[in-house]
Amino acid sequence: MKTTYLLPFYLVLTCSLRAEVPRAELTAESSSGSLSLDEATRIALANNPAIKEAEGRWSAAKERITQATAWDDLKVSGDSRVRRFVDIPPNAFTDQSLAVEQLIPITGKNLVRGRIAAAEALSIFEETRRVQIDVIAKTRAAYFRLANAYEQLAINARNLTSLRQIADISRSKYESGTETAANALVAETDHSKLLEGRRDLERSLSDAQSELNTLMNRDAFAPLGAPVDATMSAMNLSVSRLRLLTLAQRPEIQMARAKIDSEKSKVQLARRAWIPDPALSVKGQRYNEASQAVSELDAGISFTVPWINPRKYSAGVREAGENLQAAEHGLDREQNEASRLLRDQLEKIETAHHHVDLFRDKLVPQAHQAFEANRLSYESGKASFLDWITAQRNLRELEAMARAHLVDYQVAVAELESIVGAELYARPNERAKTERNSR
Repeated sequence: MKTTYLLPFYLVLTCSLRAEVPRAELTAESSSGSLSLDEATRIALANNPAIKEAEGRWSAAKERITQATAWDDLKVSGDSRVRRFVDIPPNAFTDQSLAVEQLIPITGKNLVRGRIAAAEALSIFEETRRVQIDVIAKTRAAYFRLANAYEQLAINARNLTSLRQIADISRSKYESGTETAANALVAETDHSKLLEGRRDLERSLSDAQSELNTLMNRDAFAPLGAPVDATMSAMNLSVSRLRLLTLAQRPEIQMARAKIDSEKSKVQLARRAWIPDPALSVKGQRYNEASQAVSELDAGISFTVPWINPRKYSAGVREAGENLQAAEHGLDREQNEASRLLRDQLEKIETAHHHVDLFRDKLVPQAHQAFEANRLSYESGKASFLDWITAQRNLRELEAMARAHLVDYQVAVAELESIVGAELYARPNERAKTERNSR
């Protein structure tokens, strides 16, 4: 019964989750110089066709409840004499009759069918919520990858500038006779490799733009503003809280629970199948040569007799019971799977966060210091060209790896929200409001 009362609540919830973004507003935001994470998420949530498709299926599923709880249609039948081939006395036989019959669901089977339809509609609502959550996670992941592509291109540009300076210095020293031609060529070769790598970075940027445009229901070739800085707070949620949240919010678990509610109602319906619903009928008849419109009015009752076929209905009860047990096992499976996914994702986030801290606080600053020290030593003749170019390569690789670990962490956090089935981190504008209110 609880599924019937939950549907209006979920209807209000979904209406509050998604508000249509006008096409003009969508174009204005995308054509501006920047795109925030909140804007991308909001546009995708409002315009993504997969979400609209899922919401359409849920709206259709809700209509089944009214159909399932309705009474059977009124049955009307009539007949009239066409020709009689024998002579009969007046008013001895019926010439016309009209009957009306209505099945009365005194056993409440229609209400049980309504509860089954409500549970199925609730399951489809959870499928809709799964689509919404996945779209949010994919949008955020695509946004982070887009930001990473821009940052990787910026790192590449800085390294190109640095290598060009190295190549110029090496060429000058070669021309003055203090450097070998091989070292000058090494610098030129590294510079060419960076130019080649830049083309791959530009392709990654195009891929991220296409994915984000598609998620926001825009043309893949449409221009897209550059992402603004989107930082994610450190992962500080407790495992016990996340486990409780996952059990309460994950759509697959809620679908399994709705399945159990549906199967329980089916068991109840199978047991009530033993009890027939009566059909009440009223029949009016007109005799031959009668002057009245209705010569006779009859009332009757009819019902099926299921007790003479016990094997059929016993098998139905057993089938419903087996399906209920299967649904309960399905809930256990979904809960165990959710726990596994949660544990693996938390480990993934922790590992990525460790890499982010290590590269940001130690490896990249140390590589910067080593590069500057080798540059000064090379210019003063205390270090070899090989030491300087090696420090440059090491710095370039560590900066790129640091940015890659950051996007891995951001994507892992977005995936965590998809696994849990709830939004764990406030969006940028909501976080800013919270910070202002706390001051």
